[in-house]
Amino acid sequence: MFNIFSSTFYRLLALPLLLSPLLGYAQQAAADATAVSGPGTAVLTGRVNNPDDDSVAVSLRDNPLDARPRIVRAALSGKGEFRLSIPVNGATKADLVYGDDVAALFLDAGTDLDVRFKGDDMASSLKFKANMPPGMSSKVRGNATDEQRHRLQAANANAYLAEVDQQFVENDGFQVLPDNVQLYEAPFLSFLEYRRKHEEEFLEERADKQAFTDEFYKYAKAEISYAYANDRLTFQDLREQVVSTEGRLKMTPTYYDFLKNPALINNADATQSELYHEFLVNYLHYAAAAANHQRTDPDFYTYSFALAGKELTGPIRAIIQGRVLEESFRFGHVKRSAAMLAEYHAADPQSKFYPTLLADFDQHKEFAIGAPAPNFRLPTVAGDSVSLRSYAGKLVYLNFWKSTNGLCLRDLVYAQDLIRRFENKNIVFINIALDENEMAWRQLVKSKNLPGVQARIPGGGFRSPVAKAYAVQEVPAYFLIGEDGTFLNTKPKRLSSRAAIDEINQAFGKASTYTSALEPAK
Repeated sequence: MFNIFSSTFYRLLALPLLLSPLLGYAQQAAADATAVSGPGTAVLTGRVNNPDDDSVAVSLRDNPLDARPRIVRAALSGKGEFRLSIPVNGATKADLVYGDDVAALFLDAGTDLDVRFKGDDMASSLKFKANMPPGMSSKVRGNATDEQRHRLQAANANAYLAEVDQQFVENDGFQVLPDNVQLYEAPFLSFLEYRRKHEEEFLEERADKQAFTDEFYKYAKAEISYAYANDRLTFQDLREQVVSTEGRLKMTPTYYDFLKNPALINNADATQSELYHEFLVNYLHYAAAAANHQRTDPDFYTYSFALAGKELTGPIRAIIQGRVLEESFRFGHVKRSAAMLAEYHAADPQSKFYPTLLADFDQHKEFAIGAPAPNFRLPTVAGDSVSLRSYAGKLVYLNFWKSTNGLCLRDLVYAQDLIRRFENKNIVFINIALDENEMAWRQLVKSKNLPGVQARIPGGGFRSPVAKAYAVQEVPAYFLIGEDGTFLNTKPKRLSSRAAIDEINQAFGKASTYTSALEPAK
């Protein structure tokens, strides 16, 4: 299954726009627009009317593989005025943040904007105007300087983004969810085409009347293009999960033919678009599934990583291979992830993204599939002790719980039923209580006649070495450990989930399947 939610829900936050011919604007932009693509500073000054917060911020993601944004913040004066000076390394998408409100920005070196909005309604009141140096007009004339023209282009671009938010993002009729996903193939495609047509017309009208930089125009076109591509690509899976009254739609033989367009996959003009990145990740998931590689297969991520290396060119290859690695760190086998990371490092001699990926790998490797589960030895209710290693060769379902926790108590009935279902299978259910009160724990276990191995951490609860080794911060916490003592799943289905039975059945022997598939993907 490929990722069906990332691009669809992203559309609720940022406008989807489409790649179409540049029409007459391309010539005008090439002749008139001076794009400032190098490092420099963007400046936002302005005022918040009736402010209800004390600061304004701009959030930027300098590294597309680092989830942590760079935040530039400015305090409001007593009159609600602010000034933000933002270092930028070329044209970039950013966000204006005020309290809980977020608005899209597009910044580059030389951007100098006057920004004004109401404190209780930023979205619908946001206004942009170019700040001009003394003696410069706010209107472009034939003898306008490059600096004057560029500042006006930046104001036009950000005003366009604010208009787009009101016209399309805030309009439920242009969203896939919640209603349009229920359509069948033909009307759904009609909806996508209708939306794309209106978005293109809106952009072209603004591009004809105003002047945008070439970088912004390409960005806006790419946003339209990859909103369409993402929603078309993910429709079948999304509909299956959202529309519970019907099964999976069978698409016509030509439905996915749009993916055959090589310009859709490798598009140097779309690098700034996060929707382009999302599309490529979804495309890899789709292609892997089409080649009979499912997410649960040991080679799913190695196949996707290799496919990205084969099909993608230019800077986008490193970004998307990095995205595949980030998925593998969380859901793939730790040894395969390490091998792919080493391959990535060899192909990234400048270490542009490798340090970020290495830090991410180090953060997740202890609880990745294939990582050894920490051993323990704990006293049981029977008066003896139990260790994880003593169950080598068995599947282990580990449950951390407390007899005073309501959710844990609710799961007890389901736990008993689940253990009975697997009574003659090669699996052991180990329940580790974090109770400080030993007598209360013993009484509950005996009164309820709880099955499985019942052990307790003698002291310390969440602060105990065992709880810390498993990063247990709340209960219930479940772990599924393979026959070789390595993690298979650090967040398996809860005992009360109907899907837990299928998940456990599918886990038998999976550890050896992963181990036998560790040779590099061909």
